[in-house]
Amino acid sequence: MIKVLVVEDSRVVQELLTHILTSEPQIQVVGIASNGLEALAMAKQKRPDVITMDIHMPTMDGFEATRQIMEVQPTPIVIVSGSSKAKEVAFSFQAIEAGALAVVARPPGINHPGFAAAAQELVQTLKLMSEVKVVTRKAQARKKAPPAALEAVPAPITAREIKIAAIGASTGGPLVLQQILSALPRDLPFPLLIVQHIAKGFTQGFVEWLAGASRFPLRIAAQGEHPRPGYGYVAPEGFHLGVEGGPHIVLSNHGPEHGLRPSISYLFRCVAQAFGPRAVGVLLTGMGSDGAEDLKLMRDRGAVTVAQDKASSVIFGMPGEAIKLEAATHVLPPEGIAALLAALAEQNRRSPQ
Repeated sequence: MIKVLVVEDSRVVQELLTHILTSEPQIQVVGIASNGLEALAMAKQKRPDVITMDIHMPTMDGFEATRQIMEVQPTPIVIVSGSSKAKEVAFSFQAIEAGALAVVARPPGINHPGFAAAAQELVQTLKLMSEVKVVTRKAQARKKAPPAALEAVPAPITAREIKIAAIGASTGGPLVLQQILSALPRDLPFPLLIVQHIAKGFTQGFVEWLAGASRFPLRIAAQGEHPRPGYGYVAPEGFHLGVEGGPHIVLSNHGPEHGLRPSISYLFRCVAQAFGPRAVGVLLTGMGSDGAEDLKLMRDRGAVTVAQDKASSVIFGMPGEAIKLEAATHVLPPEGIAALLAALAEQNRRSPQ
């Protein structure tokens, strides 16, 4: 049985979440807290396997509750957000900095046509997160990482001019992306294309939150847009993100890959075909194998390829699969990835145009 603590101040929502969770044979609701202080006490007393956390609550909000729980009783925490407004979602992502693992949408009412799918997503997320081994150090993740030292790059880089970098991430990715982007130079001489698997309705808020930590502009990618050096472009909801020579961005609504759209594999494949050895591919934490085979394609085409290391990954699925395929020229923690990208940027500036 997976023991779940529900933290939510609305009695109606408490009943909705309890109904969803108790309908799942593998889940047991061990407690319901109406504010952050109650959540902190019940986390110590009940020792749940995973916690659903509301953000806006009296006495102590979900952000502070998450921070304190991760300091004294480290537990996987999933933020359950009842709003898709960008500013509200961006605020929810601050709990990721405090140690929460994921943000999901609160399921609508039982009679809503989207109820079943949203309820299933919540249940599956809780099952997955309950297996993640969290430690007290997660509470320190809210502090922005200092710029990584170039000495952290573990291997020499073959001289080349990099034209584009493609980054793919899933579970645990938002915080890692924040760590990497906050450490990169403002004048990055190539654009970043980013695919982050995320719940529907959360992309704009995610981009606003991530932009606050970046040292350069970040936006949702648009069809036909010319990616500019020093800018980051995030895949929009429901579309694969690709790029063609020129370069210009291509958005596709072709079928899902690995059950996902946007797919990291689609992005890596497009970048491999368009840029070959003048590209960087980075595969971060996440479940499954999306991106692994096409990171190998990028490596075969001569690109610099990176997989996040096991120790720093919330879930080692995607980068682990890439490493098995020998798709990565480098296996690095977030600070090492930032250092590698910074070193490649410096190399671009020094190379003759």
